[in-house]
Amino acid sequence: MELTSFIPIAYDPIYRLPLPGNHRFPMEKYELLPQQLLHEGTCEPSDFFTPTKVALENVFRIHKKEYVTRLINLNLTQREIRKIGFPLTKELVERELMIAGGTIMGCEKALKTGIAMNIAGGTHHAFSDCGEAFCLLNDQAIAAQYLLDQKKASQILILDLDVHQGNGTAAIFESNTKIFTLSVHGAKNYPFRKEKSDLDIALEDDAGDKKYLDKIKKIIPELIDNIKPDFIFYLSGVDVLGTDKLGRLNLTIEGCKERDTFVLKQCNDRNIPLQCSMGGGYSKDIKVIIEAHANTYRAAKTIYT
Repeated sequence: MELTSFIPIAYDPIYRLPLPGNHRFPMEKYELLPQQLLHEGTCEPSDFFTPTKVALENVFRIHKKEYVTRLINLNLTQREIRKIGFPLTKELVERELMIAGGTIMGCEKALKTGIAMNIAGGTHHAFSDCGEAFCLLNDQAIAAQYLLDQKKASQILILDLDVHQGNGTAAIFESNTKIFTLSVHGAKNYPFRKEKSDLDIALEDDAGDKKYLDKIKKIIPELIDNIKPDFIFYLSGVDVLGTDKLGRLNLTIEGCKERDTFVLKQCNDRNIPLQCSMGGGYSKDIKVIIEAHANTYRAAKTIYT
């Protein structure tokens, strides 16, 4: 990997497309986060790259062709659409294809720079044959398989620290020995029927900073050293916060920042390329969401440049 003075970040205006109907998913964070990073000087315009849509041949390596075809043609059943949680539109599908493309492009850049970020992504509830919980296609799963197929990685670790278990990712890679899945999540949170990751750490409600950080600081270094990955994906959901409407782990902003700093430093110290997707964040105050997500980029800027 080469030394770099920038952090490659995938972003496209389609990430922030407005949703039809009365939906409260905080899409505005995808516009406000880049603005904040530029305003405060954490990032420069040159840090951002515009992704292209993922090639369908790469999508088909993870998702069943029949599902993807019906998704693109807007032919999902009403039950399938309700399970996703968004109204199904052409723009929404284009957005998902763009996000997955950004994660793959980020992987290519991370192989050179050590790290790359995606303002969106972390769609870990998407299964091979269906979408679920705001996730239509599984961006990090698609990108992980891409790296294996292109022989750009031989052993991959997916660190999923979103408050919700990465059930889609766990199911997709259940029998794949080249991809190890770790999910650290709320035991009593969605999904209520959990899949089996290679390693699941289910924490009780109100775990708080100390219990959470003590756990990951013990588990993650041991795991990396044991499985020896040559590429790591990080899902850095900020729905672990105590202010989050959908999370129940009760971390502070400072605890969440310490989590990100720790994970990024573990990867950088071992010279393992890292791709980071943002994942969830549903605090009532949008400023809290932006601050927590921005801390991930601030940590990356400090550690990697």
